[in-house]
Amino acid sequence: MHSSAVFLIEFGAIILGLGLLGRLAGRLKFSPIPLYLLAGLAFGEGGLLPLGASEEFVAIGAEIGVILLLLMLGLEYTASDLVSNLKTQYPAGLVDGALNALPGAAMALLLGWGPVAAVVLAGVTWISSSGVIAKVLGDLGRLGNRETPVVLSILVLEDLSMAVYLPIITALLAGAGLAAGSLTLAIALGVAGLVLFLAVRYGRLISRFVSSDDPEKLLLVVLGLTLLVAGVAQQLQVSAAVGAFLVGIALSGEAAEGAHNLLSPLRDLFAAVFFVFFGLHTDPSSIPPVLLPALALAVVTAGTKIATGYWAARRAGISVKGRWRAGGTLVARGEFSIVIAGLAVSAGIEPSLGPLATAYVLLLVIIGPLTARYTEPVASLLTRRFRPAAAASATGAATGTDAGATAGTPGPRESFEDRPTPVGDATSRHS
Repeated sequence: MHSSAVFLIEFGAIILGLGLLGRLAGRLKFSPIPLYLLAGLAFGEGGLLPLGASEEFVAIGAEIGVILLLLMLGLEYTASDLVSNLKTQYPAGLVDGALNALPGAAMALLLGWGPVAAVVLAGVTWISSSGVIAKVLGDLGRLGNRETPVVLSILVLEDLSMAVYLPIITALLAGAGLAAGSLTLAIALGVAGLVLFLAVRYGRLISRFVSSDDPEKLLLVVLGLTLLVAGVAQQLQVSAAVGAFLVGIALSGEAAEGAHNLLSPLRDLFAAVFFVFFGLHTDPSSIPPVLLPALALAVVTAGTKIATGYWAARRAGISVKGRWRAGGTLVARGEFSIVIAGLAVSAGIEPSLGPLATAYVLLLVIIGPLTARYTEPVASLLTRRFRPAAAASATGAATGTDAGATAGTPGPRESFEDRPTPVGDATSRHS
């Protein structure tokens, strides 16, 4: 009875604290993820007040949080969206992966952590935070901008790549050999391909089977199906998160809309618990030794994300201002970087990887909204500052008419490309 009372007190205090931190983040207009991580650090190993009775329940809640994060992510996109993005935007996805995964892998190798940790840290630095970026786009009123579909397309490709990346990580962390790892990856790709095929061909039938006018029945069916598929996927060594993601993709129409509305509060609750749980297992005293590498990695990968967005927007014919906005928007890392690092921490491959990932995410989840807001104005200011010298040089080498044309205002194409487009042009189902 006593332990039960302690559990209720501890867990109730955690939920209440998370709610207050969420309110504070809302007032400050930034993501609550860093506050949740800091709360976990405060009440975990080496923190101010370590938890005891409720830690096991928090661990289960954290696992459900990962599953719900990936389910809700899958609900955001239809199978046809994913197929279309693979066909049209795959070059941007390849550039994104190369520019942003390689710095993480290089850092792990420089620190002497070995190839498995290098693959893990590559994923941490590669994947942007869809949740943080979606909120930033809404807060800045950019959902209808011409560059936004480019940003969303890159996020979709990153999310889809999780279906391939997570099974690879799972096999590596489990110490599976080449044959077992290849079999795991083949199963994951086969299942993902089958689900995409069924979702494109029979998505309406699946959604009709799941759909219900009664919110209670819809909630129970979708949540139960998701947990069941996630459990089967984990039993096959594929990844529970991938299973949940594929369930979300398979649902569409009213079923997806209804499930999204019903599960959003649950997702927010258990996702917050997940971030706290990750912080609980990170000793605050282990962060200062890795703070310098985390800062260096944050600076480098902020630059590579800006370059990725700029290149992808340029390829799509967006104006210079829109290119800078796209690049700055992609900088934030968050939930999925922590998910990937959490797998490695659970496997115990490198003690310093968790603290480095925590510091890295804390830095970029704060810097990300700032780069989204200020990258384009700063780039425009620097361009104007250096333009007079370039214009003067051009004036000396050209006639008066040509110089005037060179130093003039942007042409019609650039002005047109900065106009917002209808929100319906965005890739995400709920944009």
